[in-house]
Amino acid sequence: MKSSFAVVERRAEQAVKFFYSHLFWHNPDIRELFPASPEDMERQRDRLFAALTHVVSRIDDDSLGPYLRDLGRDHRKFLVGPEHYAVVGSSLLAALAETSGAAWTPRVEKTWAEAYQVVADAMLAGAAASEDPPWWDAEVVRHLRYGEDVAVLTLRPHLPFPHLPGQYAGVSSDRVPRTWRTYSLGNAPRADGTVDLHVSRIQGGRLSPALVAETRPGEVLRMGAAGGRLTFRRTDRPVSLIAAGTGWAPVRAILEYLVEHPPDQDVRLFVVARDGAHLYDRPLIDTYAASCRWLGVTYITPAPGQHRNQATDRLATALSHRGLWPDQDVYLSGPAPFIGETAHVLEELGARPDRLFHDRVPAVGTGNGPGGRPLGFGEWFLHRPAPHWHDPAARTPE
Repeated sequence: MKSSFAVVERRAEQAVKFFYSHLFWHNPDIRELFPASPEDMERQRDRLFAALTHVVSRIDDDSLGPYLRDLGRDHRKFLVGPEHYAVVGSSLLAALAETSGAAWTPRVEKTWAEAYQVVADAMLAGAAASEDPPWWDAEVVRHLRYGEDVAVLTLRPHLPFPHLPGQYAGVSSDRVPRTWRTYSLGNAPRADGTVDLHVSRIQGGRLSPALVAETRPGEVLRMGAAGGRLTFRRTDRPVSLIAAGTGWAPVRAILEYLVEHPPDQDVRLFVVARDGAHLYDRPLIDTYAASCRWLGVTYITPAPGQHRNQATDRLATALSHRGLWPDQDVYLSGPAPFIGETAHVLEELGARPDRLFHDRVPAVGTGNGPGGRPLGFGEWFLHRPAPHWHDPAARTPE
């Protein structure tokens, strides 16, 4: 299975385009479940191949079962039903056969068919076992703008919305039908059940401009189930929280939790922004710093008149002065390249990888591929080179 997929990976774009062409040609009614715009379909193709790669690389890993069950639960918000799994499997096998060439043998076909059935069964089990609704309708009760590019939306879900500090949720709006984007939740659970979304407008994006500039109180958005790994683990070790841009949202949620449940160890907060104007929550941070003796705060911005990329070097310097990284629990949040670069710096300073907590991002090295080597075609398709993290167009997710 893995050897045949290595062949497919070199033809990744051809494989995924063939898959969707085959799926929509033979099942035209299923097209309405997918995004309408070419840009969103390109994202969808990327996500499909990323998920397929994840499954193949972890086919013998115990973590794959929970991943697939969560994936099945999450796909309910796309109106995916049991009847769709068979037609998707048929088109997937057709695409693999088309792009595997001579590597596609009866034995390989049988192996892939059996593996897909295992995947489908796990996803269906996850969907069936969930007691949550496919999505939550949530009314916008407040909309705050911070400059032209950042907004904080407060939502009141119509049903109780379970979540933990540091998690994220998929969000959709009728202003951009069939488009879902992932946003971190910017608060710990509240008595009134409301949640905050911190949204940065993405140049050329579809949903973020609508949420930042057009959405008004009284509108109803949809929210998928909360997920993610950036949840607080209470230990007896010191904690460092590092946030860039609207990656501040989950860190703020963790900090809210810590204010209500003060830690025994020191907490150090690093807040990174491309200029002072983007430190939009500074008054709250300063209030926490003044009232919580266990909290220390460092703001990282470029020097006046310097390029915004200087913040990266300033953060690395500040981290090097901190010291004692092997003894720290570190929580990272921000654009994927920022997380990757910062994690690399921290590991160089002695931080333990098992104590670096963040949501999964592509590997970072001196080059574009894992370990610094150039990207192969399949890897480029999965992790296309992006501009520096300070470029707003590179922020992910939208």
